[in-house]
Amino acid sequence: MIEISPLRGIIAAAITPILPNGNLDVEGLLVYLRFLAKQGCHGALMLGTTGEGPSFSREEREQILQAALLIRQEYPEFLLLAGTGTPSLEESILLTKRAFSLGYDAVVVLPPYYFRNAGEEGLHKWFEQIFRRAVPRDGKLLLYHIPSMSGISLSISFIEKLKDKYPTNFCGLKDSSGDEVFCRELGEHFGKELTVFTGKDNLLPLALQNHAAGSITAGANLFPTLLRQTWDAYQQGDEPTFNHLAKVLQQARLVVDQFPPASALVKGLLPRIFGFPYWQMRLPLLPLPEDTLDQACQILVQACADLLV
Repeated sequence: MIEISPLRGIIAAAITPILPNGNLDVEGLLVYLRFLAKQGCHGALMLGTTGEGPSFSREEREQILQAALLIRQEYPEFLLLAGTGTPSLEESILLTKRAFSLGYDAVVVLPPYYFRNAGEEGLHKWFEQIFRRAVPRDGKLLLYHIPSMSGISLSISFIEKLKDKYPTNFCGLKDSSGDEVFCRELGEHFGKELTVFTGKDNLLPLALQNHAAGSITAGANLFPTLLRQTWDAYQQGDEPTFNHLAKVLQQARLVVDQFPPASALVKGLLPRIFGFPYWQMRLPLLPLPEDTLDQACQILVQACADLLV
């Protein structure tokens, strides 16, 4: 019997709340994570692309990971994942070790994204060091496949080699490629033996139909109810509701793709839709213009209609 991974469901690609003085808003982070849990998210990925992870120092990342643990006092089952991949092997090892020592459910690791022509053999050896030196016996590691940002496309054969070599610790990947063909290939090749999260909200229905575990997306900050209802409809076998929500998701995700970067969009819309503070961006990213946010908010509200609650 195939063991069902506890890593499943709707996971928000969390933002990082930053105060005007550049420091982490620790209190605001807890309020924000509490909001995600109440809206139906099963968990959050800290320090991914939406969380501007690469823009923070290792010390800052460790502070952010520590602060996020406060949510467990109120929601002990809330999944916490940590983005720990950097171009530096040693820094990635230190961050990965720290995430596991804090009790994170899994780490999500980018391939080293500076030397894009390193080749699969070099990438395999890089990840082998992560597994051997940083992942404990019961630790779970997900690859972070986002070629638009990393410049590195991960093949089925690359994934299969890691799965064969580290069947216990390598549990799957976050696929933010946005490639429908690759989404289907993952399901056809690995079935439920690999924990796959789509990184594109509009692909959640297709991913679920191809054995995916769920989604890790920026959209979970803006339309979490829609994503959770889609997830629930699929689990319950409610095909008419599932098909309807799938169409709504297509429209809702267009807003995220139309107004990049996602972190700036989310930080700009959270105050408008849900009343959050206006949190700062980390350079080189800047806030989106007010007229852009007005347009994005209008489109999103129209797309989601009464689902934005």
